[in-house]
Amino acid sequence: MRGQEEDDGPMALDARDRQILELLWEAGDLTSVALAERLGLSQSAVSRRMARLEKAGVLGPREAVLDREKLGLGVTVHLGVKLAARGGTSHVEFERVLAAIPEVQHVQHVLGRYDYRIEVVARDIADFERVLRRRIMALPGLGEVEANVVMWREERPGPLGRA
Repeated sequence: MRGQEEDDGPMALDARDRQILELLWEAGDLTSVALAERLGLSQSAVSRRMARLEKAGVLGPREAVLDREKLGLGVTVHLGVKLAARGGTSHVEFERVLAAIPEVQHVQHVLGRYDYRIEVVARDIADFERVLRRRIMALPGLGEVEANVVMWREERPGPLGRA
C-alpha cells in the first residue's frame, strides 16, 4: 500500500505537457489521436510526450471511473484511525490486513491526530455499520476510530497550476 519513492524529484513540465495532462484530467479516455487534434500536434509527438510522462511516473495507468451509486454503493465514509499505543502491531501488518477489506477504497498514512485516513464505501448506513463492526473494529492494533460520512463530493481539476 505504500507509495513509490521518488527518484529524482518533480519532473519539469512544459506548456504542452500541462495541456496534455489537463485534457486527460477532463476526459481520461482521450486517445493520442484526439489529443493531437486538440493540441495541433502530430499523433507521434503526443505519443512520445505521453510515453515520457508515463516513464517518469507523472501519468499513470488509465483507470475506469465507476459510478458508486449506480453500483449500489451509496455511502462513503472517511475514517480517522489511530493505532493503539500498546499492542505491538506494526504499520506493515495493519496495512496488510486492511488491504483484504474490499470496502476500503483508499488508504493514506498521515501525520497528525490519526495515523491513517481510510475511505470506505457501503450500500447504506446499515451496511457501513456491519463493515465497521465486523471488519474495521477487528483490525489488529486498532486504537481510536473517527467516522465522517460524506454528504456530497465534488471532483476538482488536479494540482497542475497554470504555466
